[in-house]
Amino acid sequence: MRLPRTLPRSLAGQLFAMQALLVAAVVAGCAFFAYASGRSQAEETAARQVRAAALAMAGSPSVREAIRTPDPSAVLQPYAERVREDTGIAFVTIMNPEGVRWTHPDPAQIGRGFIGHTERALLGETFEETYTGTLGPSIRVVTPVRDGDRIVGLVSAGITVERVSTQVREQLGALGTAAGAALALGALGTYVINARLRRHTHGMNARELSRMHTYHEATLHAVREGLLMLDGQRRVALINDAGRELLGLAPGSVGRRVDELALPAPLTGALLASEPRVDEVHLTADRVIVVNTSPVVGGERRGTVVTLRDHTELQALSGELDSERGFTQALRSQAHEAANRLHTVVSLIELDRVEEAVDFATAELELAQVLTDRVVGAVAEPVLAALLLGKAAQANERGVELVLAEDSLIDDGALPRSLAPRDLVTILGNLIDNAVDAASDAATGAGVPAQRTATRALVTVTARTDSGELLLRVADTGAGIGPDDADEVFRRGWTTHGTGRGLGLALVRQAVHRNGGTVALDRAEGGGAEFTVRLPLAGLKAITEVVAP
Repeated sequence: MRLPRTLPRSLAGQLFAMQALLVAAVVAGCAFFAYASGRSQAEETAARQVRAAALAMAGSPSVREAIRTPDPSAVLQPYAERVREDTGIAFVTIMNPEGVRWTHPDPAQIGRGFIGHTERALLGETFEETYTGTLGPSIRVVTPVRDGDRIVGLVSAGITVERVSTQVREQLGALGTAAGAALALGALGTYVINARLRRHTHGMNARELSRMHTYHEATLHAVREGLLMLDGQRRVALINDAGRELLGLAPGSVGRRVDELALPAPLTGALLASEPRVDEVHLTADRVIVVNTSPVVGGERRGTVVTLRDHTELQALSGELDSERGFTQALRSQAHEAANRLHTVVSLIELDRVEEAVDFATAELELAQVLTDRVVGAVAEPVLAALLLGKAAQANERGVELVLAEDSLIDDGALPRSLAPRDLVTILGNLIDNAVDAASDAATGAGVPAQRTATRALVTVTARTDSGELLLRVADTGAGIGPDDADEVFRRGWTTHGTGRGLGLALVRQAVHRNGGTVALDRAEGGGAEFTVRLPLAGLKAITEVVAP
């Protein structure tokens, strides 16, 4: 024969049994304690009641005004009786500093001396005592009435001990009924709560819930998308492994406030915002991440669920695609120009001006070949060489001359494999693009004062290996960057152009940081901006520094 289980199997059933016993024990203990300490609590309640009444009357402006009149009793007696009836206390006595009564429940006592102690009140103290007066033993409070810095009167409010005893006796009769009702109500509430718990836990016991929690934790940390949960105080309540990796946080970040995590200011602002954020792009020290936030409202506490997606590779590929598009446009433009030159040569030949056709073709060939020979001879790194040639063609289309400095020299094999070509394209490509924009604007006078307009749009690029590091320097003849903006140029969103830009320099700083280098901003000789990037060739990790002029 199978024996019945003595304990409920489900967690809800076990909690119901424990809570029912707990409610019974609590109700029984409370009933006994209430019976044993009923008188003491009643006296404390009475003392608080009379203290509140006395302090309220002593602080009333109307009481001070009445004391200043020739006959204070005429005004204060009706007022004191009304307060006494409204509050249910035994007496309210207002007297002068000598203890002569202005009010009393028995009008015959008005004008007589107060029976009790007033010395402490005359010193400015509010005190409580049990004293036998004209109405018998009473619990009373005496407090001073102040008019500025002077004590112009005293207020005493009290309740008789007999009335307190009567209240205790009345309460004892209902105590048993209340205890029984509390026990029944507690049992009913426990049943309702556990029925609801049983529905939410689907009848599972503690072991099954623990196993489900284990599966939940394993699944949460296996997800590659970052997940961050903030509580109502903007503290990290939960973060998975991908979230810590994307934000660069240590394992002990749970429980810390968002503003204590040393994240970039724009990212911190997005996480602290109360409104939802959808597909916002933010930069950390090493990554480009897409942030989505969704506020959660529950009871009195607010929280936020944050999802993080890594777009570092996508952003890098997008930059490479932009560069490829630029190269394609440059080749298309060069093809168009070559066709025009060829037509010119053919036309000169048809006009029987062969020597002029040869001179024209030779001159154009020499102009096109000079920069190519200079780049190929000085920069053996194919990615940098191709980038410089492509950017030179783009700059030429905009009327800007791109020049490779004389001291530029990068031998074949000088750059380590750990230095990703993609990062070189990001760093040098964005710096050249910004320099071309600045030089072109200055040459045309766009947004530049007339006295600053350059007569020659020029971008000078230096690329060389020096003392175990790669030096990349880009200088332009633009308007330069003011001292007020020097600290902000590398922040995402900073731009001198329209909206939708301002990511290039932020990506430059990120790529430099990723390779352990430094990026510095200075003023070029021609008055424009000069950016200098130094990347260690030995692969040593360093802290990125932004140097302002």
